[in-house]
Amino acid sequence: MARKMVRLLFIWCIAASSAKAANFDFYVLALSWSPDYCATGGARDAQQCAPGRSLGFVLHGLWPQYTRGYPSDCASDKLPAAVKSRFRGLYPSDALFEHEWEKHGTCSGLTPEQYLSLSKRLKESVVIPEAFRAPAKPVRISTAQFKQSMVTANAGLGESALAVFCSSSGRFLKEMYVCYSRDGKTVACSRELLSRAARSCRQRDFLMRNVR
Repeated sequence: MARKMVRLLFIWCIAASSAKAANFDFYVLALSWSPDYCATGGARDAQQCAPGRSLGFVLHGLWPQYTRGYPSDCASDKLPAAVKSRFRGLYPSDALFEHEWEKHGTCSGLTPEQYLSLSKRLKESVVIPEAFRAPAKPVRISTAQFKQSMVTANAGLGESALAVFCSSSGRFLKEMYVCYSRDGKTVACSRELLSRAARSCRQRDFLMRNVR
């Protein structure tokens, strides 16, 4: 009887943990503009920023979100090395695998393989316009123009599903968020997210740093 009770308690704890992990409203696919990262805090990140890497938009992460705020570090499950090896190159640096899984993936209710598979599928589904892929010279553009270019290149994508973030008080493009429902369809981002994005890119236009 005691063993049975312990087993039932163990199963209940796993179920409760999974329910907690899956408690969110939508996903954010965060695509960082690598030249901005490398020009600021990522200068020492040789794997992403070494001369000649010439990276443009890269996967920062897939993040479960609430309409206000987001869950994080929902479980202590580790990312198996074998799963990581099957998705080599998904992130611009190896260090992001563990960080993104532990902070965000554990809140998705998915297994590590399911989480990375979804991240890969959504990342590859976003069409980046030619002018934004690997510009040899900086590109100056407004948020509205940038969003319109993305909408034109991606059938079914609405402007409200995009949130654009800037660095240096709005001077440079930092990151692009694409919002998805839990079943992987684009949806409008939350008001909170769009408001933060607007405050971030508060100047008339911004500069997309060129790739190196």
